[in-house]
Amino acid sequence: MITFIESFARELEMEAAGTVKMLALVPADKLTWKPHPKSMAMKMLATHVAEIPGWVDTAVKTSELDMAKTPYSPRDCNTGEELVEYYKSNVAGALESLKGVKDSILDDSWTMRNGDQVYFTMSKLDVIRHSLCQLVHHRAQLGVYLRLLDIPIPGVYGPSADDQGKM
Repeated sequence: MITFIESFARELEMEAAGTVKMLALVPADKLTWKPHPKSMAMKMLATHVAEIPGWVDTAVKTSELDMAKTPYSPRDCNTGEELVEYYKSNVAGALESLKGVKDSILDDSWTMRNGDQVYFTMSKLDVIRHSLCQLVHHRAQLGVYLRLLDIPIPGVYGPSADDQGKM
């Protein structure tokens, strides 16, 4: 039987192919576009998708993220190619971190805070699981953005409606 760590690594690797396809489609001329005033701009959403695997690396290597000490500073990606490169580097870092640990770390607590304000404390297992769920969630959100811009959506878990039309 595989370990949780091995399972997380496999899942991240499996999600990577579909995520790369989606990020590569982000049009450089639509980075400020958003489907609704309350929505994130395309650039912010795509950058967020690309950075999420870095959360796994952070969860494995640290016991907390204090935003008062480490303010959020997103990477400035302006093309699909830059987003894919950033994403792949974050996946590689996450996989390397996972390769170097045992399941025993997964019971350790991890906290996200901003100085004295604690947002949450949960096990590293839950943080990694949450990160992978966030990746899938926001990638799907990015797919909706692309669909609304009439950009054909690639299949992630099988053929998409756009792929079906090619068959």
